[in-house]
Amino acid sequence: MSNEYIALLMFSTLMLMLVTGQRVFGAVGFVAAVSALFLWGGTGAGEMPFNASIGLLNWYPLLTLPLFIFMGYMLSESGIAGDLYRMFHVWMGPLPGGLALGTIVLMVAISAMNGLSVAGMAIGTSIALPEMLKRKYDKIMVTGVIQAGSSLGIMVPPSIVLVLYGMIARQPVSQLWLAGVFPGLLLAVLFGGYIAIRCKLNPELGPPLPKEEREMPMKEKLQLLYAGILPLAIIFSVTGLFMIGVTSLVESSAVGAAAATIAAIAKKRLTRKVLDNTLHMTLSVSCMFMWIILAALCFGAVFDGLGAVKAIEILFLEKWGLGPWQVLIMMQVSYILMGMFLDDTAMLVIVAPLYIPLIISMGFNPIWYGVLYTVTCQIAYMTPPFGYNLFLMKAMAPPEITLMDIYKSIVPFVLLMCFGLALIMMFPQIALWLPEYYYGT
Repeated sequence: MSNEYIALLMFSTLMLMLVTGQRVFGAVGFVAAVSALFLWGGTGAGEMPFNASIGLLNWYPLLTLPLFIFMGYMLSESGIAGDLYRMFHVWMGPLPGGLALGTIVLMVAISAMNGLSVAGMAIGTSIALPEMLKRKYDKIMVTGVIQAGSSLGIMVPPSIVLVLYGMIARQPVSQLWLAGVFPGLLLAVLFGGYIAIRCKLNPELGPPLPKEEREMPMKEKLQLLYAGILPLAIIFSVTGLFMIGVTSLVESSAVGAAAATIAAIAKKRLTRKVLDNTLHMTLSVSCMFMWIILAALCFGAVFDGLGAVKAIEILFLEKWGLGPWQVLIMMQVSYILMGMFLDDTAMLVIVAPLYIPLIISMGFNPIWYGVLYTVTCQIAYMTPPFGYNLFLMKAMAPPEITLMDIYKSIVPFVLLMCFGLALIMMFPQIALWLPEYYYGT
């Protein structure tokens, strides 16, 4: 059997195992181990995966993963993140669609606290959704707002998705973070503009807060402002210290974890239950990511040993005669299709060994491509019929919100994200200007 057919068999077996519901790291690691044993026997099979794994374990920035996750869960579990919504409730509620606009910012902030969209979804459905429904906001619009807003968290620092991409693609995380800032802001502005225009044209979709709820002494408003700004100040201080060179990447993650803990203590919210929940979820998520990354590197080592990357390059560019941009668009479409069934880490594990070397060989910037990958993941999360976020929302939303409501809610936001993705593809400097300016490259 030729190496090309072996690579195809590995890929198809992996997809089959993932579709049947196997754990990602188990499916990836199993296919890699069996393929290595089949190809090189008991002696040589362990060398390439072992070297790849040791290379990861020796990578110092890996320490950022559990520390950033701890920071996010500490802010969420202690209720500090919830203070953000109370601030937006009072300060932005008087505007048409004000609570929805505030929810976009809230979702970005909360998701950015631990770099995962699930945290934003959980807090959005438990805090923001009931408040907006109670105030007669359109259920379809607010459902879409929460899903779209939470997805933006994986774009802005400290994004765990970009950290994982950097680990697997061997790209500097600091440049990836900077590259995600303007694309994330672009999408947030597109979402905010859409909400503001729709609610201005049709106030019934997002009515302003009643006058009795808006009236509050300025002293109380300022207290709410202070409480809401605290978690944002922690996030910006962490990334700010890193960007100005005061702390390294690992030190900034430690600063964030410590600052979140001190904030919880200062507000007298660091209970035994909060600490237990935070540590348990931090350990669970960190271990899950660690196993996935290890399995991905082992899979990639076997793929490289087969020469599959070069074979894919020859197939696309020489035999099929595709141009670089055609290949790039085909890659983005494949992400959307896979995103109907898989989460972002699973997609990255599957395609990284194939796509990233091909992207570099075609002359595209791997930092820019990391942003494209992340935006496409956001779109894939929200694409019917099996988008990851769609079923998370259905599981968390109240019974009156049906699955069909959820499907309808994401249509305008998916279209806006596709428009934003097209802009970033046509104008790469949207993503690359900031890291190039900062690092002088």
